[in-house]
Amino acid sequence: MNKPLAEAPGRPVSLTSFREHRKKLRNVNKEASNKLSTLDRLACWITDRVGTMGFFLTVLIWTVIWLAWNLLVPRALQFDPPMAFAFWLFISNLIQLLLMPLIMVGQNVQGRHSELRADNDLEINIKAEQEIEVILQHLEYQNAILIAMVEKLGVIFEKPAGRRVD
Repeated sequence: MNKPLAEAPGRPVSLTSFREHRKKLRNVNKEASNKLSTLDRLACWITDRVGTMGFFLTVLIWTVIWLAWNLLVPRALQFDPPMAFAFWLFISNLIQLLLMPLIMVGQNVQGRHSELRADNDLEINIKAEQEIEVILQHLEYQNAILIAMVEKLGVIFEKPAGRRVD
């Protein structure tokens, strides 16, 4: 006749029981970081550095200095003939050809990490929804107990104006 609280019919799941059955939260950032190879880490590092205004300004300043030097200094000091700028184009293309695949690899790695974070966010949202459901069950149970107590005491109360009581 004296059943434990969690086993009594009509009663919501106890918080202790709920906590025992839920999965632990995981740190997906740490998991993703541990799975990266050395080359993946290098690609991410390069992607993080190249995708900054600092890198853009470095390339811009390098280009302006290169072009200004080869346009404005005496012909004897120029190392890349003006208007052709073949050496500058070669170096620029080499940088682009080397960085493009590295950036794509880095973005793929970052994309996988982003997907892990999104999956983890969904898992956390589902857990939060389950916890809210348990809270609502407890509130409904407490409400039923209060209504039963009020009815047993014979207290009559009116519905507040403008509010719905279910």
